[in-house]
Amino acid sequence: MALKLGIFAVPDATDPAATVEQVVAADRVGLDLVGIQDHPYQRRFFDTWTLLAYLAARTERIRLVPDVIDLPLRPPAVLAKAAASLDVLSGGRVELGLGAGAFWDGIAAMGGPRRTPKESVDALVEAIAVIRGMWSQERSVKVEGEHYRVVGAHPGPTPAHPMGIWLGAYGPRMLRLTGRLADGWLPSLGGRYMQPQDAPAMHAAIDDAARGAGRRPEDVERALNVMGLSSSRAGWADELARIADGLRFSTLLVGVPAEDPVGFVRRLGEDVAPRVRELIG
Repeated sequence: MALKLGIFAVPDATDPAATVEQVVAADRVGLDLVGIQDHPYQRRFFDTWTLLAYLAARTERIRLVPDVIDLPLRPPAVLAKAAASLDVLSGGRVELGLGAGAFWDGIAAMGGPRRTPKESVDALVEAIAVIRGMWSQERSVKVEGEHYRVVGAHPGPTPAHPMGIWLGAYGPRMLRLTGRLADGWLPSLGGRYMQPQDAPAMHAAIDDAARGAGRRPEDVERALNVMGLSSSRAGWADELARIADGLRFSTLLVGVPAEDPVGFVRRLGEDVAPRVRELIG
């Protein structure tokens, strides 16, 4: 397994220099990817797309992914154009992480819809169709759904590389949707999200859905947000290697602590990442 290692960052607007410099440091020390949370209703957070665009201009090689976009507050046709534009401008360094929605009070407070779990997944299916259409080279896009209606929209620009749609999925229907339609799975480990013992059954649900759709399960990227490394610095590499190998994830995005974020990122890239890759083999 070719392990990819990166960081999961908070778009903290209270300390702009530290927010930017931790990503610049990740780029310089050779980490592979940076995921940026998207919670527009958080008053202390930057807008994620604006921050990603700025970071793309400040970095040279690291890949960028919104982790994950709050779809109810981002019209999918405009989101598709924004993602494709940034992919072209960054030289093909963007993937698109999508979520069906959460924190509905915050979403509604900003004028977004308040959806039931079923409605949120239905809307996500429609949004994926819109986004794929807007990335195509067709003359126009037509998607007439219950939640999104796009008729006669002209696609473009085309992304610079085959940009992936990665889903933050946990429930049975979302997992099946990931296997059927998505290019990657991007959950978070711990807390109210996914527990280690849940991973095998969740992978299996994605695999079964992929096969049922005539796809290869291995074509679905398995990326994981890892929050709060529990061991001392000396044990970080062992802990990450166990997660990657034991839970079957080929991309790990490590949560950056509030204390000394730039130093943490440098240690992760310079000391920990080479050791993790050595352990994985």
